[in-house]
Amino acid sequence: MGAHRLALLVFLATLPQLLLAGTTRYYTFNVTMQKVTRLCTTRAIPTVNGKFPGPKIVTREGDRVVVKVVNNVKHNVTIHWHGVRQLRTGWSDGPAYITQCPIQTGQSYVYNFTITAQRGTLFWHAHVSWMRATLYGPIIILPKSGVPFPFPKPYKDVPVVFGEWFNTDPEAIIAQALQTGGGPNVSEAYTINGLPGPLYNCSTKGRVGTYDNTTVAAILEYAPAGHIKSRPLLWPTLPVFNDTAFAANYSAKLRSLASPDYPARVPARVDRPFFFTVGLGTTPCPTYQGCNGPTNDTMFSASMNNVSFNMPTTALLKAHYDGNTAGVYTSDFPATPTEPFNYTGTPPNNTNVANGTKVVVLPYNTSVEVVLQDTSIQGAESHPLHLHGFDFFVVGQGGGNYDPSSHPAGFNLLDPVQRNTVGVPAGGWVAIRFFADNPGKVIHTPLGKTAQTDELEMGLLD
Repeated sequence: MGAHRLALLVFLATLPQLLLAGTTRYYTFNVTMQKVTRLCTTRAIPTVNGKFPGPKIVTREGDRVVVKVVNNVKHNVTIHWHGVRQLRTGWSDGPAYITQCPIQTGQSYVYNFTITAQRGTLFWHAHVSWMRATLYGPIIILPKSGVPFPFPKPYKDVPVVFGEWFNTDPEAIIAQALQTGGGPNVSEAYTINGLPGPLYNCSTKGRVGTYDNTTVAAILEYAPAGHIKSRPLLWPTLPVFNDTAFAANYSAKLRSLASPDYPARVPARVDRPFFFTVGLGTTPCPTYQGCNGPTNDTMFSASMNNVSFNMPTTALLKAHYDGNTAGVYTSDFPATPTEPFNYTGTPPNNTNVANGTKVVVLPYNTSVEVVLQDTSIQGAESHPLHLHGFDFFVVGQGGGNYDPSSHPAGFNLLDPVQRNTVGVPAGGWVAIRFFADNPGKVIHTPLGKTAQTDELEMGLLD
């Protein structure tokens, strides 16, 4: 009897832990070709389980998510779980040749990760070449069972995923850009949940004509009719789509909760500061062909600190894990520009970039500050920055050139917004801070025009 009581006491003592333990949620993603019609154009596109956009993943904080991806198309595939921290599960992060080899035709790969200290809406997408144009979908992370939202509970959750539609194969578009060195052709439409909305040509019956492709629209209907009392419609005054100053001013007002339940652990001191210029440079054309870059003998080439990333053929994380990094990457990525110049002023005469597979190796738990500076080389552009496996704090941003002697005094180290992606303002800069507490993860900035790749890698953690 004593043994039974002891067993019962042990069970009761562990019951709260069992209740807090997450559930394992299993998904299967079959990547197949599916005919889809948009803008009066029908073409076969890569989809997950025949859906465009793909299926949503619904999980809770603390749950384990296991996704088997089966590749049934002719192109290589990987899936990235954008914004998921992937603590000690770097193999499941998804970027091809960075954390894993791509999934080849007829093969499969199992992604296995746990949602840790996160809740909200993220998304997944393919992470090789331009396969992400049609392979994407939402990730809904609910709070742990019994834990309230950090805001009033909504009546209903409706994922809204923005995307693009190309009338031609995006893989052919990027292949042509890589061959000719010019900027890739832009999409025919922006989409909301895979649909271009009623304003585009052929979007609705009887509508034929062109429309500004910087706009996507949807219609919100209240039902049943008459349920909502009639009130005057207040039209907002909206900025133009490229109003950088308006967007930056709005973003600068965002704050984190910085509460006991959701603290803002901003690094107060910095162990490793980095200053990265981000933009477009040039690479000389091969002698046997002309190019469609800024001149007929140069190609567009994205760069960070004037280094354009060469995609390896061995995954960086595997090389690091195996201890066989020779010939795969070097650990000499420059912490600052090797040749400083007036970044937002007149570009230098020589815009050629260096090429290499270079990384920064950081000791575990290093406090890091990264200032990203846009440049005017080949024109100022807004560049997105995404940290794989990390959240970071946006402590400052501004226009023009970053000034290390004056701008840090205005950094918000109390309640800055916490994000996994941020835009570097066109003709400006942004400063972020984070702790390098997730081994095997990298920073990258996706860029639209490049003769090398659509991302630049910054670091690999030890």
